[in-house]
This record gives sequence, structure tokens and C-alpha cells, in this order.
Amino acid sequence: MYKPKYTLTNSLLITIGKIEAAKEVIINAPLLPMWEKKFRDSALARTIHHGTHIEGNQLDFEEAKQVIFSQNLHAVRSRDVQEILNYRAVLDYIESEWKDSNTTLGERVITKIHSLVVNKILPPDLSGAYRTKKVVIKDSSTGDITFTPPEPEEVPLLVSEFASWFSKTGASVLHPVLKAGISHHELVRIHPFLDGNGRVARAVSTLVLYVGGYDIRRFFSLEEQYDKDPLSYYEYLQKANLGDLTPWLEYFTDKLAIELEIIKQKIKRLSVDSHMKERLGGKQLFLNERQMKMLEYIQDAGYLQNQAFGSLFPDYSEDTVLRDLKDLMDKNIIKKVGKTKGAKYVSVKA
Repeated sequence: MYKPKYTLTNSLLITIGKIEAAKEVIINAPLLPMWEKKFRDSALARTIHHGTHIEGNQLDFEEAKQVIFSQNLHAVRSRDVQEILNYRAVLDYIESEWKDSNTTLGERVITKIHSLVVNKILPPDLSGAYRTKKVVIKDSSTGDITFTPPEPEEVPLLVSEFASWFSKTGASVLHPVLKAGISHHELVRIHPFLDGNGRVARAVSTLVLYVGGYDIRRFFSLEEQYDKDPLSYYEYLQKANLGDLTPWLEYFTDKLAIELEIIKQKIKRLSVDSHMKERLGGKQLFLNERQMKMLEYIQDAGYLQNQAFGSLFPDYSEDTVLRDLKDLMDKNIIKKVGKTKGAKYVSVKA
């Protein structure tokens, strides 16, 4: 029976506390639908790009976004395009599983994710099928063998034991973030498939977070944090193969805490103040992108003056900007202080 070995260190407890604090800010922040979509689209693009780039995909971020959102298949690197499309399909599948209240992480989900990861890349008979060959993991720079995954004959039983452990380990026993980190490593260690194991492991850990109540509005991308320093990512996974998962879990939770802190700070700059929501009687506030940029500027600088119009909105006339400001004043969101060109637009306090 699978039983992960780790120590609940002070470092882990402190980092989980940071994750909880950031989570509360993010999920409770009153965001306009436009910004909600922007955050979600950004996380989607970053997850897909970095989740494939770390495996060697050569598309840059802008090229990947073009494939993700326009389904453009005219890029020159066909396998790279297919990997992007496949990981988009994986995330769509994860979302559908997450929304299904009866979802349990078992072999069905793991093999389905693999089949989506390698669609049109591996032959159909290898799609979602456990490997039947022995494999080794080598250092890409030296060629030295760094890890030998279990024998192929062991794979079905190991995956079954992992799935059994997962189903029997509830949130009252293990924090969902730790459960996601453990799941990530165990699938990398077992290496159930000939190709695509890293993407499967990262996708499964994301699903585990979602199911455990840590979807956090789907604003985050752990893949981007890994891809900033892939050497460290693989080193910590390698350390965990020695049997003690503690260093890996400290790394995993730290990367999630860093990512959520970045999102939290962005949201704090864009969130509509709670007093504004109260004044509107809970009604939805509809603002255009220029007006949101104005509010963000006022929140950062404390006020907005006419002199800043040119740098903030180089493509719009002053009349257009003034009409947007008047609309914000009519909504009692901002007010004008002073009557000359030196007048300031400031936030209306409760």
C-alpha cells in the first residue's frame, strides 16, 4: 500500500498559512466580469505555454496564445502546435471533471489525461496506455542516468495503489495542497507512460487542487513558477525519489504561495472597493477598460490629473477621457477636486 513519507515542518506550516491568506483575498475580491475573464485567460495561457515549454516546446508565449485563443494551425512547428492544443484540451477536461461532484481521481482520469496529452503525437495504441518498456531518466547536459523508474510490470499495481491511497485520504487527514504535491511527485516517480508523464503529473496536481477547494477562481499557474527555474523543479522532484518528500513539498507549496501572492497584489490594485459595492446596493458595476485603468491609476497614485491623459490613453482624445471620467463621477465612484487644469480626480470614500 502506498504511504508517502514526509515531515510537517514549520516551513510547510508557515507557507500553507500564506497560501490560505492569499486565497481568502483572491476569492473574496469583488472583480468586474471583464477582469475576471482577463485573469482566467492569463492563467490559462501561462499554464499551457509554460507547462509545455518546460518539456521543450519551442513556441514563444505570444505564439502559444495565438494557438490557444484563435486555434491558429499555421505555425511552422506542427508538433509544438499540437502540444499546445492538447494541453488546452487537458485543462478543459480538468474543468469538466472538477465540476462533476462525483469525480474521484482514479486510473480512468489519469489515463484519460494522458490520452489528451499525447493526442496525435503518440500512436493510438500508446495513448492512455501504461508503458511496457523499461525507461531511464537522464541528465540532459551530461547524459548520466539520474533515475530509473519502476519496472513496467509494476506500473499497473503502483498506479492502483496510489489511486486507492488518494480516495482514502480526505481533507481532514491531509491538506489539499500537500495532497496535490504528493500526487504530482508520485506520478512522476511511477512514470506510467512512455511520454507525457510530466504534463500528466502537473495536470493531475491541478485537478487535485481544484477538487480540494483550491481552484482559487482559476487565476493561478504553477507551471509558470516551475518554468522560471526548471533545473530546480527537476532537482526537487529528484530529491523526493530518495524517499523523503519533505523538500519537494516545501518547494511545491512555496511556488504556489509565490504565485498566489503575485495574483493577490494584482487583484488588490484592480478590486472595486467594498464601500463602492455597498453604495451600488450590490448591483453589478459595468465599466469600460479605460475606466478600469483610471481606477487602477487612482488607487496607485491617489489621484488622476489631466496631464496624465496623454501617457495613459495615447490613442484616445481628451474629450473621450473626460466623458469616461464624468460617467465615473455620475456613478459616485470618483469626484473632482478643484476647477482648473490642475484639478484632481480622486476616489469617493464611504
